[in-house]
Amino acid sequence: MKQYISYIRVSTKRQGDSGLGLEAQERDISLYLDNYAEEPFEVIASFCDVASGTKVNRPQLAEAIELSAKTGATILVAKLDRISRDVEQIAGLIKRCDFIVASMPHADKFSLHIYAALAEQERDFISLRTKTAMAVAKDKYGTNYGGARPEAEVRHKAVKKLADEQARKVQDIIKTYRKDKKSYHYIADEMNKLKIETARGGRWYGRTVQRYEQRL
Repeated sequence: MKQYISYIRVSTKRQGDSGLGLEAQERDISLYLDNYAEEPFEVIASFCDVASGTKVNRPQLAEAIELSAKTGATILVAKLDRISRDVEQIAGLIKRCDFIVASMPHADKFSLHIYAALAEQERDFISLRTKTAMAVAKDKYGTNYGGARPEAEVRHKAVKKLADEQARKVQDIIKTYRKDKKSYHYIADEMNKLKIETARGGRWYGRTVQRYEQRL
């Protein structure tokens, strides 16, 4: 049986708390498993880091790599930049274990190395563009500019409230399945079969169920 380890990453704690970015990655991973994965397959573990793509030391990624080395399972990520935007780090990972990028299901190791080099160039350009824009804004508005908009904070609180309410509604279902030792991916599939929507009106994924369980 083919074994996979899913890995997702978001850049900020707010994204981690709200689910912004997580659901899209889970969707892409599920699309890969449903359409490209070898049959039969098993997702033996899921890991998630809240850290910048430029940060080298990521504990959850380290655990995923260690588990892959022990079991031979393939690490599955939604996009290449979820692993890293640094070509040396990607090259090192390619040597240590197998990993697949869901959005590039047919890419081999050589292709991934090329894509990593291109991503690193794009990162450097984005950094330069951001610094230039900040310098222009500072000249125009002074030192105190930017910051979180009040309406964004209100929207974030509203999303969190909806998620808390939805967690309470489905807590009995999740607790029952977890007592029966069902995996998060299994519970997500059952939720979708029952046409139960998330607080955002979307589909359930393994990581989504895990976040709702943590809210409980």
